[in-house]
Amino acid sequence: MTFNFSMQAIDHIINSAAKSNYMSAGQISVPIVFRGPNGAAAGVGAQHSQCYAAWYASCPGLKVLSPYNSEDARGLLKAAIRDPDPVVFLENELLYGESFPVSDEVLDSSFCLPIGKAKIEREGKDVTITAFSKMVGYALKAAEMLEKDGIYAEVINLRSIRPLDRSTINASVRKTNRLITVEEGFPQHGVGAEICASVVEESFSYLDAPVERIAGADVPMPYAANLERMAVPQVEDIVRAAKRACYRSVPLAATA
Repeated sequence: MTFNFSMQAIDHIINSAAKSNYMSAGQISVPIVFRGPNGAAAGVGAQHSQCYAAWYASCPGLKVLSPYNSEDARGLLKAAIRDPDPVVFLENELLYGESFPVSDEVLDSSFCLPIGKAKIEREGKDVTITAFSKMVGYALKAAEMLEKDGIYAEVINLRSIRPLDRSTINASVRKTNRLITVEEGFPQHGVGAEICASVVEESFSYLDAPVERIAGADVPMPYAANLERMAVPQVEDIVRAAKRACYRSVPLAATA
């Protein structure tokens, strides 16, 4: 029903599934997939609205995947099932009701996506926006709005949280010279923080503006609908951050 209930099994996931291969010197593999809805749903309160991408991605021995559309879900789930290691497969409950175009290639029985490879959903030259799961859709909508103002954003669908496709991210930043990370989870120690660290370590001299992280509010998820909306990233947040990165608006420090 919700990945929040994985807290009842986290000892088995972290201490057994993730570590058995290493502790057995490779003699024991754990080919298991833990899948379920992750992140904020709607009106289900603080205990059922958390994003576990950063939680599980911090653990060596696990692979963590997070699909956005039908192509991702089909290709990544097949890859997860075939993988010899334990895989945490984080879906999004609010995406279950959405429809996406599917090509004949995706419907082919042999279709499968590689683990650890991101996809550039939209090419651009002015700013890189990384996102995963539901936030990819928000990033694409933001990119459309930005284009009307002459800002061409490159949107990267991470697909794989661990392993993280650092080479694709850094290659994009070296082209656009700017980075915005987007995620539903908490900002501290999040996926965006890891991406920022990777870019600072590998592509710092290419940056023309400070990196910005768009994340959920650093509070337990409110139950009230109006507060809930304020606690999760919105398309407008991404647009404003991209404009700041491109020096098209007043910086945050000037408005504080």
